Amino acid sequence: MAVDDVHDTLAAMGTRLRAAREQRGVTLTDVSRATGVAVSTLSRIETGRRRPTLETVLRLAKEYGTSLDELAGTAPAPEPRPPRPLSFGDDKAVLPLTRYVGGLHAHKHVLPAVEGSPARPRQVSHEGHEWLCVLYGRLRIALGDRTLVLTAGDIVEFDTRTPHGVANAGPGGPVEYLVMFGPQGERPRVRTPRFFPDSYPTDPAAARGSTGEAPPGTAPDVSP
Repeated sequence: MAVDDVHDTLAAMGTRLRAAREQRGVTLTDVSRATGVAVSTLSRIETGRRRPTLETVLRLAKEYGTSLDELAGTAPAPEPRPPRPLSFGDDKAVLPLTRYVGGLHAHKHVLPAVEGSPARPRQVSHEGHEWLCVLYGRLRIALGDRTLVLTAGDIVEFDTRTPHGVANAGPGGPVEYLVMFGPQGERPRVRTPRFFPDSYPTDPAAARGSTGEAPPGTAPDVSP
């Protein structure tokens, strides 16, 4: 392996180590106690500010139950399998939409139909940031002291350190919604191009032409 390849592998290992730790649901403090590696060292390795030694990688691989090939990114790609819905005690089904455990997680949630109007959802709080979009039905979401009812097409974004909980807002069928969750506070980045550069000119006035109407796919001009 070339020197540059070794450097690239070590640089990428921090992200994989963080993903392996998050998959096990343990903190840096837990790992430090189990392996004897200082919390500050583990943090610098995960953020790419320090390259791990072979001894440290071996300790962490053993603690996380993974292989050196997986941490180095040289393991053979697994056979693709369709994601399996996860079931919860409240009959909610969660369908994972992303395979990678680091960074933003994407899931589709389905809440079953209910009879009558449910009580205010039970709330939880934890580190992270969540983006939620309702696809079908009516979703009741409790955010701190506020309660909102969202319908298809509604989007809400919030810091998950705020107590929050969701429930089917009432009879009428199930509720389907998408969730993007950043465990380290990662947030989706919204990009709204005014028009497609390959199809339309970059001058809004030229794009409208003599009729003053924007072509299809062009966002309305809201400039003053």
